[in-house]
Amino acid sequence: MYRIPLRVGILSAALFGLPAQLAFADEAAPSTSLITEAAISNARTWLANPVVRVSIDSQNKKYSAIDQSTIDDLDKQWRKERKEKDQPLIAATLSSPLSNYLLQIQAASVGLYTEMFVMDAKGLNVGQSSITSDFWQGDEAKFQKTFPKGSGQIFIDEPEYHEGSKTWRAQVNMTISNNDDKPIGAVTIEYNLTELQRRHKMSKGS
Repeated sequence: MYRIPLRVGILSAALFGLPAQLAFADEAAPSTSLITEAAISNARTWLANPVVRVSIDSQNKKYSAIDQSTIDDLDKQWRKERKEKDQPLIAATLSSPLSNYLLQIQAASVGLYTEMFVMDAKGLNVGQSSITSDFWQGDEAKFQKTFPKGSGQIFIDEPEYHEGSKTWRAQVNMTISNNDDKPIGAVTIEYNLTELQRRHKMSKGS
């Protein structure tokens, strides 16, 4: 999927002599402050399902001894499979109990969540609601600003405009810990900010 970062859209508008608000078909990006503590608490509730921790623990054991070269090979395999009919690594991940669970959560949100995926202690995908562009997230802020920082870490990325649906989206990234409060992985939940703003206005009666 192709997204237009806010800063890129504004720069493009400036280069072509257009007002910044005309750089997008929709209004300016809703504030990520719409993603409240209550919203994050709700996410933590469904993340507490045993399938999440069991799946992460299982993959952490499976890949405990692999080195960076093997991680890179898995990531290359994933990206290669995205262009081919034979997709053993992708199919195994998407058919896992965790992926099925995340897909159900996304569907139940009725448009609030647009994508979600869970990572293990190395930043490799464990489960996901849809095919991601890569298998390893360990070199990205969504992982680097959560799992290595310890339990309770939350990183909300900048809003980005999704051209296909004409909506603004923002990714919420959190460390996932076990019952002993030890970090075991991380999760990325992409919120539809446009939909979240609509629900917020409705709740205020406007």
